[in-house]
Amino acid sequence: MSDTGAGLRHKIASAGDLRSVVRTMKAVAAASIAQYERSVAALADYSLSVELGLGVSLRQVEGLSAPIGSQAATGIGIGSGGVGAIVFGSDQGLVGQFNDAIADRAVTALTTLPGPARVWAVGERVQARLADAGVPIAGSFAVPASVSAITALVAQILVETDAPDMHRRGAGLYLFYNRPTVGAIYTPVSERLLPLDASWRRTLMQRHWPTHNLPEVLGPGTTTLAALIGEYLFIALFRACAESLASENASRLAAMQRAEKNIDELLRTMTAAFHRLRQNSIDEELFDVVSGFEALSQ
Repeated sequence: MSDTGAGLRHKIASAGDLRSVVRTMKAVAAASIAQYERSVAALADYSLSVELGLGVSLRQVEGLSAPIGSQAATGIGIGSGGVGAIVFGSDQGLVGQFNDAIADRAVTALTTLPGPARVWAVGERVQARLADAGVPIAGSFAVPASVSAITALVAQILVETDAPDMHRRGAGLYLFYNRPTVGAIYTPVSERLLPLDASWRRTLMQRHWPTHNLPEVLGPGTTTLAALIGEYLFIALFRACAESLASENASRLAAMQRAEKNIDELLRTMTAAFHRLRQNSIDEELFDVVSGFEALSQ
């Protein structure tokens, strides 16, 4: 069928339809990248407010009860409460090496952590990659399809992993996700959420208050501190999820661009073959007409 004009015409039409689908997927991916990047940028002011509150609460709690880094004072020192890890991937394909890259990063990092780690996977495909690598999965979550669904996912992760209890026990909690970068599309990164870094806490405590009104912590300092740490965990998880989704769509956009380029090359090849076949057919018909005319003339 590929040697006939009808067969080539059918293939050209199918390739054109496929190119339309690819272009639609490119537009959807580009729009998704923009909304996830805006959601990350929108966290900046709220994150600053939480960090300012953390600095004030830490100054009160650690300054009155114990020095920085003491678990007895804050419950956030490095302890032996176990290690947890959350790996963000994708549910859908057409993302190139997106899931392989973050799964390899997580497997490599988990081998260096003390003791066995409880791992939660966000996305079916990254869960399959981790399982193939021999990593036991404590639980899995579906990847949100929009910015509005990220909040529900983060709340579910906090409940499922029992992050507040991990904070009280001084357990370690790590994030693994792909972060968008210029030029390389995305880069696999790892981040330790718990226990809170001592130098980071010191930096927060030394930060200058932006107004002339002195801040004051109302109520028990440890209660306020625990609430602010919960908000800090929410912001970190929300940002990781949004950046992972932006990276996923950037990878899908790159894959669709490569697919569109291949389809265009295939269309050019098939169109040229169709024109050659059509020209050969016309030449044969003209030759038959000329031959018949010459035969009648003789």
